[in-house]
Amino acid sequence: MLVNHQATGDVCTLMMCLQDKSMVVRQMMWLMDHIFKYTNFGIVSLVHGDFFIRQGKAYRDQQLVLLKVHLEKYYRSRDRKWIILFPEGGFLRKRRETSQLYAKKNNLPFLTHVTLPRLGATEVILKTLLAQQENGTPAGGDRAQADRKHKGLQWVIDTTIGYPDANPMDIQTWILGYRPPTVTHVYYRIYPIKDVPMETEALTDWLYQRFVEKEELLSHFYKTGAFPPLPGHKKAVPREMTLNNIWLFLVQSLAFLSGYM
Repeated sequence: MLVNHQATGDVCTLMMCLQDKSMVVRQMMWLMDHIFKYTNFGIVSLVHGDFFIRQGKAYRDQQLVLLKVHLEKYYRSRDRKWIILFPEGGFLRKRRETSQLYAKKNNLPFLTHVTLPRLGATEVILKTLLAQQENGTPAGGDRAQADRKHKGLQWVIDTTIGYPDANPMDIQTWILGYRPPTVTHVYYRIYPIKDVPMETEALTDWLYQRFVEKEELLSHFYKTGAFPPLPGHKKAVPREMTLNNIWLFLVQSLAFLSGYM
């Protein structure tokens, strides 16, 4: 899953979206900032086998090497099938100005509602988790034997989170509830992995194009209050997601208790 990043509440939004999708939460791996390692849910994530990435130019190359090692060690051995990545590498409000200056200097798209994505982690994930495949087909050997192995990534789910009036929620808002209730919209587009180029230059162009499309999607959303409809349709029809209130109460009670401890 490739997700745009506006605030800490994006993680909460994704967790809520994925909770009602069978075994997804149990079988996914998160990439998150290393600072979350020192929170109550960070300890859970550490045990779960998620990867904490340190930001900054000084750490970038080293972190990509560590990510590759981590994926090889934990992803298949723990039967992970999903991996969540924020390719922008930080929050929109913190990266927008730098991204726009970089775009202007290198004649790249000028974006307002998202920033230009970084290639590093995306490329490492694809190349590491597609080692047993070539263009969506098991690479060499007997097909039956290959099918018994982990197939690797099969799809890229391009996920765009839209908050009304471009006013994202952070974790403090989720916990304290000091803002009025609001409806968060999540827009999904799905690409077969065989359609994703693996060469660095082509992959960069492909990833940039996804975020140019996110820019257009969010521009439409902020103007109309809804994401654009599919071709041939007059209106986008959302699917409202509801969760069991008893389950929510138990989970939040555990979260508060662990935070207190």
